[in-house]
Amino acid sequence: MGKKNSTDEIIVRLIEKNPDITEDEIASKTGLDIDEIKNKIQHLSDTRIKILIIDDDRDAILPLKMSLESANFNVLEAYSGHEGLEKARSEIPDLVLLDLMMPDIDGFEVCKTLKKDPHTKSIRIIMLTGKDAISTKIEGLENGADDYITKPFNLNELKARIRTILRR
Repeated sequence: MGKKNSTDEIIVRLIEKNPDITEDEIASKTGLDIDEIKNKIQHLSDTRIKILIIDDDRDAILPLKMSLESANFNVLEAYSGHEGLEKARSEIPDLVLLDLMMPDIDGFEVCKTLKKDPHTKSIRIIMLTGKDAISTKIEGLENGADDYITKPFNLNELKARIRTILRR
């Protein structure tokens, strides 16, 4: 279900034209290094729903990642707003789980930036944060979030909300 970026599309076209093409030949034609080509080919063959978790709290990401992977999601991680924006642009996940409070740029700004970018505007976003004030929830939704869940949360409810948002 993951979307392809332009480099991915070039790689796919090269493979479609010549199924016997080597990774070295693809690297030569795209200007990317061999490790990046191997990584991209592996990601292209993974048809699971891709979820990017953006949260500066590494201890919060690990159990969430394990739970989502056990539900057969492909889970990526980013530990800052800037890193999250970069990964969202390069990986084009199906959904982002976005923390609000981060030291570099907050979740509101990440959400606004993703929704303004033509390449990432269709990515679904769930704000996942400890801030539970109604005004904060409204601000998150008005900035483009598809849902807003406060911590602590129930993992089964989160998975149900993810499936619901992805069906829309």
